[in-house]
Amino acid sequence: MPTPRFLTLDDVAEILNVSWSQAYALVRRKELIAIQIGGRGQWRVEVDELERFIQQKYAEARAGAVPPEPAAPEK
Repeated sequence: MPTPRFLTLDDVAEILNVSWSQAYALVRRKELIAIQIGGRGQWRVEVDELERFIQQKYAEARAGAVPPEPAAPEK
């Protein structure tokens, strides 16, 4: 059986070992490019796109690019 071209967000979450909502947040922030199929929000991520995302994160880690921590809420 050939390797599938597209992954669901459940698949992406499992591969990255994160929750579905974290995978969806990556898509919402356009860090991970996905396409929406149909009207019910069925998101698909191309296998090559996920690999590009992973390689980009490794490159950022090697360069020491660490995103800033979110500001603490004011009291």
